[in-house]
Amino acid sequence: MADKAGPQGAAGRAPSVDQPEKIRNIALVGHSGAGKTTLVEALLAATGTIQRPGRVEDGSTVSDYDEVEMRQQRSVNLSLASFEHAGVKVNLLDTPGYADFVGDLRAGLRAADAALFVVSAVDGIDGVTRNLWEECAAVGMPRAVVITKIDQQRGDFDEVLTECQDAFGDGVLPCYFPCEAGLIALLSQKCIDYSSGSRAEREPDPEFLDRLSEQRGALIEGIIQESEDETLMDRYLSGEEIDVKALVEDLEKAVARGSFYPVLTTSVPHGDHPGPVIGMVELLEVITQAFPSPLEHGIPEVTTTDGSPAGALTCAADGPLVAEVVKTASDPYVGRISLVRVFSGTLTPDATVHVSGHGMEDRGHEDHDIDERVGALTSPLGKLQRTVSSCVAGDICAVAKLTHAETGDTISAKERPLLMAPWSMPDPLLPTAIQAKSKADEDKLSQALGRLVAEDPTLRLENNSETRQLVLWNMGEAHADVLLDRLSTRYGVEVETVPLRVPLRETFGGAAQGLGRHVKQSGGHGQYAICHVEVEPLSSGTGFEFADKIVGGVVPRQFIPSVEKGVRVQMDRGVLAGYPMVDIRVTLYDGKAHSVDSSDMAFQTAGQLALKDAATKAKVLLLEPVDEVAVLVADDYVGAVMSDLSSRRGRVLGSETVAGGRSLIKAEVPELEITRYAIDLRSMSHGTGTFSRTFLRYEPLPSQLADKMVADS
Repeated sequence: MADKAGPQGAAGRAPSVDQPEKIRNIALVGHSGAGKTTLVEALLAATGTIQRPGRVEDGSTVSDYDEVEMRQQRSVNLSLASFEHAGVKVNLLDTPGYADFVGDLRAGLRAADAALFVVSAVDGIDGVTRNLWEECAAVGMPRAVVITKIDQQRGDFDEVLTECQDAFGDGVLPCYFPCEAGLIALLSQKCIDYSSGSRAEREPDPEFLDRLSEQRGALIEGIIQESEDETLMDRYLSGEEIDVKALVEDLEKAVARGSFYPVLTTSVPHGDHPGPVIGMVELLEVITQAFPSPLEHGIPEVTTTDGSPAGALTCAADGPLVAEVVKTASDPYVGRISLVRVFSGTLTPDATVHVSGHGMEDRGHEDHDIDERVGALTSPLGKLQRTVSSCVAGDICAVAKLTHAETGDTISAKERPLLMAPWSMPDPLLPTAIQAKSKADEDKLSQALGRLVAEDPTLRLENNSETRQLVLWNMGEAHADVLLDRLSTRYGVEVETVPLRVPLRETFGGAAQGLGRHVKQSGGHGQYAICHVEVEPLSSGTGFEFADKIVGGVVPRQFIPSVEKGVRVQMDRGVLAGYPMVDIRVTLYDGKAHSVDSSDMAFQTAGQLALKDAATKAKVLLLEPVDEVAVLVADDYVGAVMSDLSSRRGRVLGSETVAGGRSLIKAEVPELEITRYAIDLRSMSHGTGTFSRTFLRYEPLPSQLADKMVADS
């Protein structure tokens, strides 16, 4: 499909470009273990960017340089590795494959102009990868597929190719298929032979000719269907031999448009699988020649900071500055480092820019607009920061010392502040309650958590005043483990997890009367207040009502608000298990006062005592919060999900069919039963299910559970 290419570039020297058309921004996506990080190593070695590829098992790869990644032998961060090939600068964005780290995955897609789906010939594809393909399709992102690990014993190229075509739909066609010697190129009809240890082209062996003819015909027809030349199909069907160069040009245009998805194949030997690196030249051709430049990929919506339209912007180096912080990280020696994609204009060191962050209040990111001075610009190669003199439109760089910039913020010229529309980010739905292990840790915890929240938009911090717990809302157990590890290793803060408390409520199960008597005499002014109240339950969600039925001034008018205040104080404290009381009407109908010893505080205390006394004469109920839950899941798992929701004391309201062979199930489920639902649903649906939850109302807790809660309190 293309010419041979030798290594270019050098480790430690950043590739430099001054034109957007010479840039390719590629996100590598796929499930954990598919071989993304290993593929990055092979591409860097093939272009001479590094001398030899590292190994995930040894913790020596460019992409996985974080201590957590080296220990766990999997990617948990978005990382950037840039190289130059055939005069084109390629920014490879290695994204995590595990579902818990979807925030970095979405950030990688935001910064990219195309996606390379990495699929293992051993493991095939999973449901998460299918969903991700649909997400890319929805925004028209160009895609290609590379099947890795074809040299491994259990690798089956044909089976996985069929699986990809079934999952990803039309337009997914191979340009090569593997053979014992290397690859068979369908368009050039050549065998790319690696058996001698180096790449050579020759005629294919006779046993592959039938397969070559069949698959080549399917590929040519697929390319012609996407061709802008309407006469090409008629010429092909009439038996005319179509020029391979014209076919390649049409293929590259279709890939850039996002309407054709070539399938390539690679083999990167390691460990027990010695042998040559196969498929790098072919993959580099697709990346540099078929994937679009930033000029061909639209700029996200841009407004002024007050929301007014900013006008059309183009990816031009001399345009107004618009860039976005796609990731922030804290380095204990350098400080905060921001990974920035420039969409318009040119970013230069030491310039003063405007940093805007809006629309993330629910995640703990207050709206902010501030001018900051840009520090040094670098082109990351894993943890190696290579200095660059500028970053033009379409390029990606790292910026040092933007002390207020957070993930998702917009960087623009201080004379013309602008704001980019935020990208879609899932809500964190797994709560983890933590507490500091010592007073010294407690003093450092707030600042450390603030830095983690600034870095990670999929993390939400909640300081629950009712349960008096500090809660990290995260994406899953692996996400929580990484966050706690970073608190310890990066910030020196030791914390421990504690059982999560769900905020319950209390209410009266029936009407009752209560007496509040607060009479004390100890010389001088005493304390005297007596009040009689009647307490009635109200319907759910009504709140609190206070009624005054005092006749004849038995309780002076100035002390009636004092009784109400005392009742409210006791409601906040609860009367059964320490939870706030709701949905009651308290009627003050009688009482006594003393001309000297009665006071505001005395009647407040009497009001508290009256409510507690009424609680001893009526059944007090514990109320639990109930959420409306919407679960989006593949049709294959609908029965299991419905059954599971019912087992959680949930009421399934029904389901409806949505596109893509999925169903949306709606149910009402107590919060006590879904604190770990993010984990359980992922397991039940093999990673394909998602859900949202919205508070609905409070309902009485079943008596056996209520008794346990009271005992625990």
